[in-house]
Amino acid sequence: MSEAAAIAIDGLDHVVLTVGSVERTVDFYTRILGMRVERQPGRPTALHFGSQKFNIHQAGREFEPKALRPTPGGGDFCLLTGMPSAAVAERLAAFGVAVELGPVTREGACGPMMSVYFRDPDDNLVEVATPGERP
Repeated sequence: MSEAAAIAIDGLDHVVLTVGSVERTVDFYTRILGMRVERQPGRPTALHFGSQKFNIHQAGREFEPKALRPTPGGGDFCLLTGMPSAAVAERLAAFGVAVELGPVTREGACGPMMSVYFRDPDDNLVEVATPGERP
C-alpha cells in the first residue's frame, strides 16, 4: 500500500473570530486597522483586508459548522503592513490602544520583520508586522 501524498496548500482565505460583540469588533477593526466590513443576510459579518477576511461569529450564535469550542479571546494572529512599525505603535497610541510589546524583531513565514503586539476588544492577541524592516 502506498502512502498518500499531502494536500498542497497555497494560501489562506479566511479565519473565523468568535466575539462578544460583533458591532464592537467591527468598529475596532474598521476604525483602527482599516478593514472593510461586508454584511449579507444569513451570512457571518466579514472584515476584508488584502485578499483575506475574518468571518465574525457572535458567541452563542455561531454559524455552522464551527470550532468545537468557539471562545471570544482565543485568537492569536499576525497581520502584515507596509507601514513602519514605529508608526504602527504611534497610531495605536493615538487611538488609545495599548501596545503590549514592540516594536520587536520577529521571524515571519517569509523572513525577518518588526512586530507590534496589542489586544482587540475580546483580548485576542493581534500582531501587526512590517516584513523586511530592520531595527
